[in-house]
Amino acid sequence: MAPPPPLHTSINYFMILLLASTPTTSTTVCHDTCGSIQVKYPFGTGPGCGSPLFNPYITCTLNQLILKTHKTAYPITSISYPTSTLILAPPYMSTCTTMQTSPNFGLDLTSPFQITSSTFILLFCQPFIIKNSPICDTSFDYLCASIYSCPAVLSLGMPLFPPTNTCCVYSPANLDGEGELNLRGNDCGGYSSVVSLGDNPTDPTHWVYGVALKYSHSAFDNFVTPKCTSCESSGGVCGFAAPGNGFACVCEGGFNTSLDCSSNDQNQDYLWESISPPPMSTIN
Repeated sequence: MAPPPPLHTSINYFMILLLASTPTTSTTVCHDTCGSIQVKYPFGTGPGCGSPLFNPYITCTLNQLILKTHKTAYPITSISYPTSTLILAPPYMSTCTTMQTSPNFGLDLTSPFQITSSTFILLFCQPFIIKNSPICDTSFDYLCASIYSCPAVLSLGMPLFPPTNTCCVYSPANLDGEGELNLRGNDCGGYSSVVSLGDNPTDPTHWVYGVALKYSHSAFDNFVTPKCTSCESSGGVCGFAAPGNGFACVCEGGFNTSLDCSSNDQNQDYLWESISPPPMSTIN
């Protein structure tokens, strides 16, 4: 009969089985990309990632970075960190290639986002409303004529080259007390939003469509910025942890520190990003 294994080997084997069968009590997995978009502070890809101020609104779902609001979830197509600006692609927004009726566009009034550098074009509106509406900027009527040259207007139940008095260029656009662009209140059926007219302002096939939002940092974010810069430089992703939502640098492998990924100040609750056991050499 073979001799029994040494005691320390039995203990190691037992601990591996225990780790493999018992979930960790706290796991934070943060990524620095979502699809093709680079994700940096103050944004994050999931719970415990980025800034606690932005975490309720921004998340990564099926490799798509989205902004969640009381209306719906809007895909984010790009982020400019130097200018603190992001671009949304609302799913029911009309463009030259696709036009459709739409629910109101909306933002949470308590969120750190506000509309900037976006020209809203309200479509399929009642002519008598538009004629007397103070929200319409008639100096941009040529944009209505341009977008109404798109064959997609047929999808709105309108004829080709419909009259421009059914269109309103709402610039700068304001949201109502509910945080919404009230299409129905203005008797309009849909909208388009343009962040750039390109080299030819009358060619809607080359416009850049989307809604540009400016985001503002909180005092917490300004305090965290130096730590976050060090964290990202060391290969980590900036996040936060309980209790108190204090700063955490989430490093490769799932552990976090209060400094950066080159330090040894590790919170063992975050040591593994899955329930898979660590190499045997790490257990003594």
